[in-house]
Amino acid sequence: MLPFKLVYHDGYDLNLGAHVFPSQKYRLIHDRLLADGFAQPVDFIAPEPATDDDVLLVHDRRWVTRLKQGTLDYLEILRLEIPYSQKMVEAFWLAAGGTTLAARLALNDGIGFNIGGGFHHAFPGHGEGFCAIHDVAVGIRKMQQERLIERAMVIDCDVHDGNGTAAIFAGDETVFTLSIHQFNNYPSEKPPSDIDINLEDGVGDEEYLERLDEACRKAIVSFQPQLVMYVAGADPYREDQLGGLSLTLGGLQARDRLVFDLARKNNAAVAVTLAGGYAVRVEDTVTIHVKTARAAADSLAGDPPSHLL
Repeated sequence: MLPFKLVYHDGYDLNLGAHVFPSQKYRLIHDRLLADGFAQPVDFIAPEPATDDDVLLVHDRRWVTRLKQGTLDYLEILRLEIPYSQKMVEAFWLAAGGTTLAARLALNDGIGFNIGGGFHHAFPGHGEGFCAIHDVAVGIRKMQQERLIERAMVIDCDVHDGNGTAAIFAGDETVFTLSIHQFNNYPSEKPPSDIDINLEDGVGDEEYLERLDEACRKAIVSFQPQLVMYVAGADPYREDQLGGLSLTLGGLQARDRLVFDLARKNNAAVAVTLAGGYAVRVEDTVTIHVKTARAAADSLAGDPPSHLL
């Protein structure tokens, strides 16, 4: 039995069909964790969808209503870059419920792990870049509303800048935002985070880990978050179709362990969301996300970090 729960629902699949975003990856991750013997059925917990009131802690009512009623206009759907369906909407509400549950579990167990979520391009009044609802922001606001936390930090390691996150929490002294991303990549407009690490094309393991370690160490020590929301994108991988960085599988796992260890050393719980991953081989994306779960377990167990593979 794992020392933390894996939050998962079959409804996480956005049902996108033939699309660069392999939303079937959530089921594949679930199945791989079981097949490898890393997890047992008892280690999984299914979330309830976020309530509309929870979503409205972050999003404008008009956006929520248009999403649920299917009245988005052509340009709004074009900006989302995914086909509209009721199943898609239900998946985003489930993701927000799952990330909120992962945050709640993290505060109890040290780590909570959502096999989904990380939709960091969603803004209060619109969606973009495959993201309609900002589940990470909903989770933070819900934990603050319930007075379970005062301070949260978002550590965003997706290859793409967390523009929605930066916009939502701009000027909010209770939430610290850090994004490490490829600069010459989507989105073209990047609202400032509290810390932005703008990487040149082709950056590999060594530079990435050095810059992430320095920034996270300073930020966590000075801000002292009670909860870290870790956006653990798989797309800094060197064979990702939508990324231009050069991290290896080992480098990505070292990244994960770095975040977990620094947060736990400073008494912060960690809630994980998986965000992007578009490797040429879907199996590679699944492997990267599975290794994030293994890094979480190793960190809780206090095992020595693995060398880069």
